[in-house]
Amino acid sequence: MTTNNGPVPFSTDRLDAVPLRVAHADEMAAVLNDPGLHTFTGGAPESADELRARYERQTAGSPDPDERWWNWVLRVRGEDRLAGYVQATVNVTGARAEIAWVTGTEWQGRGYAKEAAKGLVAHLLDGGAVRTVIAHIHPDHAASAAVAGAAGFVPTGEWEDGEERWRLGAP
Repeated sequence: MTTNNGPVPFSTDRLDAVPLRVAHADEMAAVLNDPGLHTFTGGAPESADELRARYERQTAGSPDPDERWWNWVLRVRGEDRLAGYVQATVNVTGARAEIAWVTGTEWQGRGYAKEAAKGLVAHLLDGGAVRTVIAHIHPDHAASAAVAGAAGFVPTGEWEDGEERWRLGAP
């Protein structure tokens, strides 16, 4: 469950999803420092200072009173290290959330993204405030499509900015 004041932590079998803090910037800069992570989304790895500035904006919250920005870093419990992040933009009036996930290259191939996406979906749907969850998947990003499918999303045939919208829940 989440609150109007921000995200609350949640856990999966191997991951702790911890609400994003500006202090995570240094460690996350190392986690996200592979240009390959930006193949489908564009851009390039950000420095710790750039992430710090972005995290300041994200943790301040959306300027839209009907929208919540909830961001979590993913801590691998057995390693006590950050491995990526999940995020949700929640439209409060529409009971809808748009989510994304990123796992650092070093942690890919271990099922963490699927576990995190499933955990995030369960967390958002708990309590009924969110009824529909959307993910945007690049048509060539097979790994993200596999994560979305494993989390219960289905492709809609709707497109936005070159990515297909996948949906879980009410249309």
